Amino acid sequence: MSFTDKTLECSDCGATFVFSAQEQEFFQSKGYTNEPKRCPECRQARKQERNRSSGYDYRPNRQMFPVICAECGKETEVPFQPREDRPVYCSDCFRKVRANR
Repeated sequence: MSFTDKTLECSDCGATFVFSAQEQEFFQSKGYTNEPKRCPECRQARKQERNRSSGYDYRPNRQMFPVICAECGKETEVPFQPREDRPVYCSDCFRKVRANR
């Protein structure tokens, strides 16, 4: 099926926006049957408001612990309390060690 760009009007702010052929194809692949009724800016604002009211926007600061990488010796920080019986790696060395498993 061939799609063509459509110009739609935002139900929130009244601005016109383009519902591109690529977006229409994506909507169809996801099984969505309705066209978007909000412009991208209003969709983003609504999503942020929804996340804030549901508590998803709240993230407490993580405590970071300074460590020395067991592989390369570089100073780094990790979001967990290191234990003496387990090696701790910087992010680069961790990726290498994990890939070798």
